[in-house]
Amino acid sequence: MAAAVGAACRGLLDYKTAKFALTRNRRVGLLHRLLQLGVLGYLLGWVFLVKKGYQETDCAPHVSVITKLKGISVTEVKDAGNRLWDVADYVKPPQGENTFFLVTNFIATTKQAQGTCPESPSILDGICREDADCPMGYPVVHGNGIKTGKCVMFNTTHSTCEIYSWCPVENDTLPRYCPGKPLLAEAENFTLFIKNTVNFTKFNFSKGNTLQTSDPAYFKSCTYDPFFNPSCPVFRIRDMVKAAGETFENLALLGGSIGVSIKWDCDLDHPAAQCQPQYSFSLQDRNYNFRTASYYWDPQKRHYRSLLKLYGIRFDISVHGQQAGKFSIIPTAISFGTSITLLGAATVVCDLVLLYLDSKADFYRKEKFEEAKPPKDKAEVTA
Repeated sequence: MAAAVGAACRGLLDYKTAKFALTRNRRVGLLHRLLQLGVLGYLLGWVFLVKKGYQETDCAPHVSVITKLKGISVTEVKDAGNRLWDVADYVKPPQGENTFFLVTNFIATTKQAQGTCPESPSILDGICREDADCPMGYPVVHGNGIKTGKCVMFNTTHSTCEIYSWCPVENDTLPRYCPGKPLLAEAENFTLFIKNTVNFTKFNFSKGNTLQTSDPAYFKSCTYDPFFNPSCPVFRIRDMVKAAGETFENLALLGGSIGVSIKWDCDLDHPAAQCQPQYSFSLQDRNYNFRTASYYWDPQKRHYRSLLKLYGIRFDISVHGQQAGKFSIIPTAISFGTSITLLGAATVVCDLVLLYLDSKADFYRKEKFEEAKPPKDKAEVTA
């Protein structure tokens, strides 16, 4: 036991140095070269070409988006009469930013006044057979007002609860003057101006998506095209909906939501003119609407309102996936250091194969590991 402990203690003071042995093993030699080529391909192909590991990146730039819609439409609706729609009427909010709503269709309920009237038969909780079905003071679930306690005739076929509400109750039938088409059918030719500016503060670089031109008429006449006019920030509504995989007539009738994505990926080692945004459009939802009302007083000082149920297209503009890259010695050194480490790992793998998996592993271990003993002194030999 003591001898074993002594041997272990002496082993702590041993020093091992590397010994290089040339082996004529073609299989291990081929494996070594393949691993080296793999590391080299990873360094040049993936790290440098694909991931651009020689660049420092800025993934959090400052972004601004400004939008403006243009176009005019006229609608003819029974009871509501002719109406001219301009940008102040069909855009909600009037000054669009990252999100705005374009009116394409609507249902008008005109000259509503506060009072009592029958609930709509389309509301299940408003249908009744007797007064007991309409308890006074209870609101109609998903309805338009408060029950008065009476069951009255809505028409010759339906009886509904009388309610205190804005009367007559809201019309819920889409106009059918032009079946299958929205009232603001001209909206497909409206244009949307998107001004987007990105600022990569780390590199003190700023770029906008608008063409730098001295021609004041350019933005009034150009229309965006991904191939022939990619620098024009003016988009036709019909083209945007089509790029999202839908037709304008189908989406505009009951409304929907379109996502507009602006992607900036800039290589600042190249000229600034090559830093251009990439646009993509996606259909996010269908059947989008909300209500709004305008209030007025008649000559007899009676309070009225006109209720509009607006259908349209909601545009959500987002700037994402943006980053900029520029050459820097620090990420370059890190990428090279990682690759050199991998080259060392290739040698370790080949050593393991040679010393433990090869059919002549015992021979190679004897040749690789050798105990070096110092020669004995002459006095010891004489003794």
